[in-house]
Amino acid sequence: MTEVSRGPVVLVVEDEPLLRMNAVDMIEAAGFHVLEAGSADDAIEVLEKRDDICLVFTDIQIPGSMDGLKLARAVRGRWPPIKIITTSGRVQVAADDLPDGGRFVPKPYTQAQITGLLREMLV
Repeated sequence: MTEVSRGPVVLVVEDEPLLRMNAVDMIEAAGFHVLEAGSADDAIEVLEKRDDICLVFTDIQIPGSMDGLKLARAVRGRWPPIKIITTSGRVQVAADDLPDGGRFVPKPYTQAQITGLLREMLV
């Protein structure tokens, strides 16, 4: 299969396969190219290998050496241009919990919420 050049590249970090698949479908439907990771450690590995990722969309409660908030801060520290969206169905996040420019969307989120936020942050 030949990869078709799509919009900006978004890395989805979600350990629940069905939730990850749903997020990937929503983001692809909005016209973005999507990469996937199931943990913070997998996400860092992907980020170290790619230089085209524009945004990380991460669940807060993920397995690995750090949670989604620590991952967001690590991304901000190592790859400052990458935009960050965090999500959770269990944790409420205040603006000062996130790195500068980071955004939070509570679960369950809608296609319209995700599309709007991605377009606001990347287009």
